[in-house]
Amino acid sequence: MVLEEGARSCLLRFRRNLEQDIKPTYLMDHMISDGVLSGDEEEKIISQPSRKEQAAALLELLLKKDNNTFVSFYNALVKEAYYDLANLLLGNLPGASPKCSDDTSYVQIVLSEGGVPQRPVVFVNRPESINRIREKLYHLRTESGWVTVFGMAGSGKSVLAAEAVRHRSLIEECFPGGVHWLSIGQLDKADLLVKIQALCFRLEQSLDSQSLQRPPTSLDEAKERLRYLMLRRHPKSLLILDDIWDSTVLKSFDIHCRILLTTRNRSLADSVSGAKYEVEVESGLDDNKALEILALYTRNSPEGLPEEARSIVRECKGSPLVVSLIGALLKEKPDRWNYYLRQLRQKQFKRIRKSSSYDYDALDQAMAASIEVLPDEHRELYRDLAVLEPDIKIPAKVLSILWDLEPEEVEDILEEFVNKSLLFVDSHNKPQLYYLHDLQLDFLVEQNRAQLENLHTKVVRQYQQYYNEAPPASGDDECLYWIRFLTYHMAKANLVQELYNLMFSLDWVTHKAQILGPAHLINDFVEYGPILDKKNSDVRSHFQEFLSLNGHQLEQRPFPDVVQLALSQPQVSEVYGQALQQARERSRSGKLYFDWLNKSSVESLSRLVIHPHQGSINAACFSHDGTKIASCGASKTLKVFRSTSGEKLKEIQAHDDEVLCCAFSPDDRLLATCSSDRKVKVWNVERGMLLRVFKEEHEEQVNHCEFTNTPRRLLLATCSNDSIMNVKLWNLNKPSSQNTMFGHFEPVNHCCFSPDDTYLSTSSNDGTVKLFDVSSTNEWKSINVWEWCADAGEEVPVKCSTWTGDSKRLVCAVRSAVLVMDVETAQMLSEIRTGRLSMVQYCHACPTSNLLAIAFSNYAVELWNLEDNKKMAECSGHLSWVQRVQFSPDGSQLLSCSDDQTVRLWETNKVHTTSAVRLKRDFDALLNPEGDGELVVSAADNCNRLQVRAGRAGSLLFQSEEVASRIRCTCLCREPFVVAYGTEDGTVQILAVPSGEVLATLLGHTRTVLHCQFVHAGQTLVTSSEDTTINVWKWQSQECRVLRGHKEQVRCFSLLSPAETRLLSWSFDGTVKVWDLESGADLQDIEAHRGAILSCHVSPDGCLFTTTSADKTAKVWRSESWQCVHILRGHQDCVRSCRFSWDGRRLATGDDRGEIRLWSVTDGSLLKICSRDGKDGLDSLHGGWVTDLHFSPDDSLLVSIGGYVKWWDVDKGEALQTFYPTGSALKKIHVSSDFSTFVTIDNVGILYILQRVL
Repeated sequence: MVLEEGARSCLLRFRRNLEQDIKPTYLMDHMISDGVLSGDEEEKIISQPSRKEQAAALLELLLKKDNNTFVSFYNALVKEAYYDLANLLLGNLPGASPKCSDDTSYVQIVLSEGGVPQRPVVFVNRPESINRIREKLYHLRTESGWVTVFGMAGSGKSVLAAEAVRHRSLIEECFPGGVHWLSIGQLDKADLLVKIQALCFRLEQSLDSQSLQRPPTSLDEAKERLRYLMLRRHPKSLLILDDIWDSTVLKSFDIHCRILLTTRNRSLADSVSGAKYEVEVESGLDDNKALEILALYTRNSPEGLPEEARSIVRECKGSPLVVSLIGALLKEKPDRWNYYLRQLRQKQFKRIRKSSSYDYDALDQAMAASIEVLPDEHRELYRDLAVLEPDIKIPAKVLSILWDLEPEEVEDILEEFVNKSLLFVDSHNKPQLYYLHDLQLDFLVEQNRAQLENLHTKVVRQYQQYYNEAPPASGDDECLYWIRFLTYHMAKANLVQELYNLMFSLDWVTHKAQILGPAHLINDFVEYGPILDKKNSDVRSHFQEFLSLNGHQLEQRPFPDVVQLALSQPQVSEVYGQALQQARERSRSGKLYFDWLNKSSVESLSRLVIHPHQGSINAACFSHDGTKIASCGASKTLKVFRSTSGEKLKEIQAHDDEVLCCAFSPDDRLLATCSSDRKVKVWNVERGMLLRVFKEEHEEQVNHCEFTNTPRRLLLATCSNDSIMNVKLWNLNKPSSQNTMFGHFEPVNHCCFSPDDTYLSTSSNDGTVKLFDVSSTNEWKSINVWEWCADAGEEVPVKCSTWTGDSKRLVCAVRSAVLVMDVETAQMLSEIRTGRLSMVQYCHACPTSNLLAIAFSNYAVELWNLEDNKKMAECSGHLSWVQRVQFSPDGSQLLSCSDDQTVRLWETNKVHTTSAVRLKRDFDALLNPEGDGELVVSAADNCNRLQVRAGRAGSLLFQSEEVASRIRCTCLCREPFVVAYGTEDGTVQILAVPSGEVLATLLGHTRTVLHCQFVHAGQTLVTSSEDTTINVWKWQSQECRVLRGHKEQVRCFSLLSPAETRLLSWSFDGTVKVWDLESGADLQDIEAHRGAILSCHVSPDGCLFTTTSADKTAKVWRSESWQCVHILRGHQDCVRSCRFSWDGRRLATGDDRGEIRLWSVTDGSLLKICSRDGKDGLDSLHGGWVTDLHFSPDDSLLVSIGGYVKWWDVDKGEALQTFYPTGSALKKIHVSSDFSTFVTIDNVGILYILQRVL
């Protein structure tokens, strides 16, 4: 179908106008979406050297196209705000109705005769609001009534009312008698009479000359005259009353006709009779509409506006009045964008003046006019609202406390404010919440600046008077407001001592964290730090560090005991001091608290720990300004939070499957995500709104996404597990990918732009890193990384690559190493061999230095200097695989995220290679009967040396030389004072303590020694091994008796009789054996379980023993008859630990789900299942397997270990206290006989000596 002649002629006639103004690239995006233009045609047009030549080429192409292309071109002009040019083409649109121009002229005549204002010179359509008004006006087609259009000052009510009636069908169907406009405003009776006289004269003048009468001389007469004219002479006409302030004025128009009124006071129509309809006008335009106004005033396109334009719109929240005022000013002074933005930010409303179509010369006058109509006493109350924070909604109960009034009275006052558009109400919330528009709040603050300190003081004093015994704890909106903003009001009131007393109180920290979480508390210390530092900067630092490093614990439910958490702080900390004092006071009433005695030997290097997701965190990244962090993971969500405090800013349900990567755009306005659901999405950060979805092109999971580093030419790169089309570049203005980069035939794990955006590097499972030229999308270079791997096998997948700041080097993560490649030559410059057995998960080069961060699968993060290949620091703290690391843009901070559900932030210049030695969890301890004297611990360290530590502080007593074979077990003996250890090669050594002299080397086992124990007053050493044997050594003479019989490794054993003559051993083969230690005879074989036996315990009197198994059961056996007494069923996972109570009446068992069960030994019945309260929804009930259990001497308490240490009330089955170690996965705990001292080691290698606070 060829182009109609009228449309062709139109294009030729206005060709010069179009060539002068249009930007073809913007228009072609829409036309390609409509399917009327091909990619090749677009490329041909873009190849023209100048914009004007591109425009000419596009018009030339249009002349050869059909009607659909012409219509698409017209629609593109409208979408890109070329309204004047679109109007030139409108009359010649193929199929356009010739009636259109007649409609326009008819409406113009009717409205002109009725005095309806014409459209403003700069007009932006608001179809949603206009259609809502028209919908209400259609109700007046068959009856008289009122349509009230209400909103705050400057929201555009008058313009919308005039535009709503600019509609032929509406006029013909509903108001064939005409539309009549009357501007009212604030006026007295005399002025009102004049207004009505003028209206009557206009209505009579439109009739024959005989209808003219003398003007009415009173309001009553005027009202009757108007009634007659509207009902008899102009039936079915609409009267528009613009800007009504007073209900007494409105009563003069209560004449049973059809009326549309605009007002700031929603309740005005309550005083008149008839049907009533309401339309609320939103206080602000959306960003695009507001930018369109500024563009029209400044004769620009929205895309061509400076960045200050968006800032102006954000500052005024899109207020039509403010945008129009500033637009009119910029029309005359187009170089003053920065000036007017500064005036807005500094609340200099008087300088934002000039508008020919508005009743007030400046914004402050419009605001003041609304407040002046309030009664004096209510005006004072309204002034108090100047203390509110921007964008904060407040319940009436807070104002009831502030004003010392009954809640019902406060609600009535607030309703008046709302009706007068001085306040907004969120009716969706119950009870309702109230808030001010930013402009209203700014005006109040400016008007009452000298009184602000007193107003904030009033808030604090009223709170203190009302809550003089304890802070609110109800958790409702009123409680939340006080808990969140009390510190804000104290700071603004300059109540420094009271702010200090509040914020440096562990009680307040506990209360606020329990109700709001830790992020708001950390924010307080960051925001009010300068004030607090004047009193005591050290104390502020103590509290802020405590919250930053324990924030992830404070987000748990059930809420942890903050006093117990604080007892882990350094002894010099004010937090620890307050906690110890409270622990001592509470312990008098029976509360359990435990002090970590040797904590001074441990240092924390991370600055902030955040727990943003349930489940693994796959990626986290800094915004380019460094103020925000985004994270995503297995929970399918995207979260954005502050980098200073971890406060959540946005949470988005992003994808249908786990989210694998997220990335900020260079201006931080956008976030991209990609997922296992094969989709790529782009989000508006501020609104959390989905902007684009790319879902048709990747056929496998999308592994990584990244924006260009500069906004000059914004592109998004993605890579996937697709076999061929696995790297794509996206232009966000286009619905499909701009380019696909070919070269990899295996999954691509990572893609990364060079710092100048010239190249894109891609890392693949095929063992190569390819560099693509971004502008041409051609492959520039391929680096065969696999060639440089000495141990290259069939596959050498490259996990990721990162560019150095100078773009000259590319760093690649391969298996357990990192290779530094020269970009120009594709040769390897150096190799970083970390010495770790774990895999490198990710690496990132610092943009401002030579540092490289490396993330490992063994939970560690390391910093290396790329110049000399030297390790500079290690960051320990994560409890699972570290998936991502990234430096902040200025290089001052480093973030890491992990499968342990946390994001950690580190200060780059403060992390270092820690001197703390990490101990292995297979340890032994000797505790004296009282638990408060000498304590000795033996364990292997991370350098495979045996250490013996003593005393409450865990001081080093003895350390061996590095042992060749890995140490797997150790045991201590007090008399003689010796220590033994067994290694993976089967060797056992016994050393004197503290001299370290080797007393014996015992060779007998052929495989790993798993357990060892001294018996017979230290004269005999028993060892068990993976070689299925048990060796009984007279170690001083090195005599050995070998106990053979188990078919699989013997994990452990226990003495069966107090006389130490019989030994009980158990194995993964499911059997239990009883041995005579003197003769070595196998006394009894018991086929105890179908699965591996995981633990065994002998009752205190030696009459019973219990076994637990991977078959999810526990069994109780008699020692003499070897008969099974009870089979204990109910656990849902492997039963890993067991312990008899000291009186032998109860048995505790723990499983791999973290559940602990208490049983009656007498009849095998279940007594209790210990509290099911867990760490979080995805964690086990104990943070891990329950690996060890101990009863207190009176059997009233039980201690258990797993992911953390818990103490239980045995009778109630309730948790009494929890100690959270730095790491997790505790294997065993040693307990003093008086149940006051506890010793354990976590998987990070930290030794914990815990003592009960009394």
